[in-house]
Amino acid sequence: MQSQEPGSSGESPAADSPPAGVAAPAAPGPAAAAPPSLEAAALLPLIDTAVLDELDDELAGSGLAQRFARDYAAMWELRLTRLGTAVDSQDRASALDAVISLKISSAMVGGIRLAKLAELLEALIRRGDFVRGQAMMPGVAEDGARTVSALQTTYILETG
Repeated sequence: MQSQEPGSSGESPAADSPPAGVAAPAAPGPAAAAPPSLEAAALLPLIDTAVLDELDDELAGSGLAQRFARDYAAMWELRLTRLGTAVDSQDRASALDAVISLKISSAMVGGIRLAKLAELLEALIRRGDFVRGQAMMPGVAEDGARTVSALQTTYILETG
């Protein structure tokens, strides 16, 4: 008599494991309440153009959403410099102001990965962990540049 496939009965040790490709649920306790990791943020798409499309619809196709996206792209280097300077100098108030501005404006323009990175960086700044915050800055810079590039090719040029 042949045995059942692994994981197909409640008696198999594999029965407690999730199927391939499915994440195991978080363990109870402090780890379950931890913010999403950088690895999880990296899995998010750079942009969600539906966010700007919805804003454009709400504004009756006035073009303000596209102008907002253009302004966001034009201000990227200034935002990055301001945030980097504040994190490097460990200026908590300035760093929080810069990272919250980045988080909100990125979310409004559909830059969901960058908004999540800014959220993670904000948590580090609030804890005073500027060493880890400084270590995050190259990734923020890279994803920010990629976000701006994606906005320019998939939204700004496409709609204007």
